[in-house]
Amino acid sequence: MCMYTIKQLADLANVSRRTLRYYDQIDLLKPTAVADNNYRYYDQTAVLRLQQIRFYQELDFSLDDIRNMLDRPDFDARQSLQTQKAALQQQAERLSRLIETIDNTILHMEGKLEMDNKDLFAGFDEAKHKAYAEEAERRWGPQLVRQSNQRWKQLSKEQQQAIMQEGSQIYLDMVDQLGNLPESETVQAIVARWHQHTRNFYEPTFAILRGLGQGYATDPAFRATFEAMHPNLPDFLQAAITVYCDNNS
Repeated sequence: MCMYTIKQLADLANVSRRTLRYYDQIDLLKPTAVADNNYRYYDQTAVLRLQQIRFYQELDFSLDDIRNMLDRPDFDARQSLQTQKAALQQQAERLSRLIETIDNTILHMEGKLEMDNKDLFAGFDEAKHKAYAEEAERRWGPQLVRQSNQRWKQLSKEQQQAIMQEGSQIYLDMVDQLGNLPESETVQAIVARWHQHTRNFYEPTFAILRGLGQGYATDPAFRATFEAMHPNLPDFLQAAITVYCDNNS
C-alpha cells in the first residue's frame, strides 16, 4: 500500500504542511497512521478525501461544512464528484459569459460594437449577492442572511435584475469619482445610494456598513471583484464608507 508523508502529500496537492496539520487538528483530514516519531502518513483514501476537500473549497464551502458533508454516513464520493462537476460547469459557463461581456464592452468602447445598457450586465447573476450575504452571515450571524433571502425571494425576476443593475451602476459611478476626495459631497451622495441599495437585501447597521467597507478592501474575493472595475476602487470605497458612517452614525 502506497503511503505519503505529510511533505509528499502537501507537494502533491499544492497545499502547505501547516494546512495539513490544521486539517488534522480540526478532524477534517486525519493521517492514516502516525509513527512513533510523530511522522504522519497518508494512504490513497486520505488522498481522495483531500481531493474532495479541495473541490469543495473551489465551490466556496467552509471547512466546517466540508467536514460535515464528508463525515455523513450516506456520503457518496462518486455522486459528490458528479455534483461538483455540474457546479463547476455552471461556474465556467457564467465566467465565460462574463468574459464575453468584457470583450464586447471593449469593442463597444472602441466604437466597433453597439451595446445597450442591458447588454453591459450580461452574465451577472445573483450568485455574487449570495456570496456577499454569506460573508455577512460569517460576520454578523445567520438571522441577517435569512432576512436577506426572504426579501430577495419576494421580488420578481424583473425587480431582481433592476436591483442588480442599480448596484453595478453605483460602483461604476464611484469609479468616476476616484479623482475626488472620499469626503466630497458627490462621493458621499453615492455612498448614500449604496446604503439605500443595501436595504434591498437586509437592514444594515452602521457597524455592518463599516464592516462591508473593510471587507471590500481586505477580503480577497471582494477586493478582486472591485479591482476588476478599477485597481483603486476597493480602498476608495472603504475610505468613503468610513467617512459616511462617521458622519451619520
